[in-house]
Amino acid sequence: MRVLLPNHFPLEGSGSGIYTQNVAREITNKGHEALVVTPAHDEQGGFPFEVRTILFAPDGAEDISKRRLPFNFPCFTTHPLSTTTFADLDDSQRHAYVQAFQAAIDSAVLDWNPEVIHAQHLWVTGYAAHKAEIPYVVTAHGTDLMGFRIYEDWKAMALEGAQHAQTVIAISKQVARDAIELYGIPEERVRIVMNGFDENIFHVMSVDRSKVMTRYGISEDPGHLITFVGKLTEFKGVDVLLDAACIYERELGDVVTLIIGDGALRLQLEAQAERLELDGVHFLGHQPQPAVAEILNSADISTVPSRIEPFGLVAVEALACGTPVVATNEGGLPDFVDERVGALVDVDDSTVLAEAIINEIRSKSKATKGPFAAAYALKDFSWSGQVDKMIAIYQEAIETN
Repeated sequence: MRVLLPNHFPLEGSGSGIYTQNVAREITNKGHEALVVTPAHDEQGGFPFEVRTILFAPDGAEDISKRRLPFNFPCFTTHPLSTTTFADLDDSQRHAYVQAFQAAIDSAVLDWNPEVIHAQHLWVTGYAAHKAEIPYVVTAHGTDLMGFRIYEDWKAMALEGAQHAQTVIAISKQVARDAIELYGIPEERVRIVMNGFDENIFHVMSVDRSKVMTRYGISEDPGHLITFVGKLTEFKGVDVLLDAACIYERELGDVVTLIIGDGALRLQLEAQAERLELDGVHFLGHQPQPAVAEILNSADISTVPSRIEPFGLVAVEALACGTPVVATNEGGLPDFVDERVGALVDVDDSTVLAEAIINEIRSKSKATKGPFAAAYALKDFSWSGQVDKMIAIYQEAIETN
């Protein structure tokens, strides 16, 4: 089977980018062929599958060679390589963006001859897949639904791509409900296939916490280590975590909180931590996945304090490393986080968040819940099992087209 996977974001730095990379890799591992279409600032390579890159200018400067579109790739929120949103594109830029994806997909259909397209996001990729006139399915990642609500100029295309897809894959029950309501998709055409994680990277390993701390310029080897991994944007709730840190630093004493990720709110959040006099909070910026896995293995607790969270892959990755998770009772997180592997708390409640973190630390849940969490993640969220479900969906789309 030959599967074309167009995505709106590079293969690193976003949840859907990592998703696309892992799906393509697992398709290849299973003896099929995958080709990915992705935006980036430079040609992408080094993967065990073919990648065709739509080039964008990182600073919006005119490209004399005309190889790059003269603006950065747009996002639903932010990306480590772009803070441009879909609302920021003018009419000519929007037309150029759509045409670039359409041309890349049409070219791949013509010379690579895929049997099915697996488009990422109910957005332009789905629209372009529909125009290509071969069977296609689309994964709804959740941020696309946020975009559908607010980016009016893009709605018609998103709707057309969604309503003609053979199947819409939703990454959580909440995303499935929202996709059915927002796009008017019949319930029988929506399938829930939750995200997987890369078990080659995220797994239990022996890590020297003090060496991990030293690598990031942190001299102390803390008694307790708490982490956050994700974009530094409003809906991720890092500001709530910092407010909670005021409480748990006072109660626990010897504690360090590592914030891994970047985004538009980094300076604002750093200023908040300074204002709150949080001695144990350190911002590490964006880190490669192997480094994140080491940090998660070192941590006692990982947190996901999101206000909105379509799925929450970072939570699964933490569990796979044997680290319990304290997360909000929001979006896809309640689908897999419970008292067996951590705790759920209400959104925007820093006091309850702090209390849950303190309780998990004092009950030594890393030792009591961690082994089950790792086994649970591997059993239910490995990419191999999730991609088997996708391949069955592809085959159905091909046969019923």
